[in-house]
Amino acid sequence: QTRLAESGGGLVQAGDSLRLSCAPSGRPISAYDMAMGWFRQAPGKEREFVAAVSTDGKATHYGDSVSGRATISRTHVLNTISLQIDNLKPEDTAVYICAAAAGTPIAVMEQLYNYWGQGTQVTVSA
Repeated sequence: QTRLAESGGGLVQAGDSLRLSCAPSGRPISAYDMAMGWFRQAPGKEREFVAAVSTDGKATHYGDSVSGRATISRTHVLNTISLQIDNLKPEDTAVYICAAAAGTPIAVMEQLYNYWGQGTQVTVSA
């Protein structure tokens, strides 16, 4: 069974940059196998789409809250995806969750995602 493990979260200050990584384990997720994405959930709020990358890594899509500040990428050789967010703001504080979607080249809606990680906490202090 495919599992996803996030890393790279922590406590940062407003204005800093942070890079999160997601590595699948179990059944390998190949470059042409699943679309990948990041979501986040802050306390008391619904899960929010952050970014997505296509199966071949050539297409990306970003949520409005991070557009212009975030970069999602995937490394086919290492079979991992990364999310970098620059100029972090306190409102970026959330649990960031990696997800994988089968059967679609790229996915924005969380209903399309089949596999989810446990998440990594990102806390941005003012």
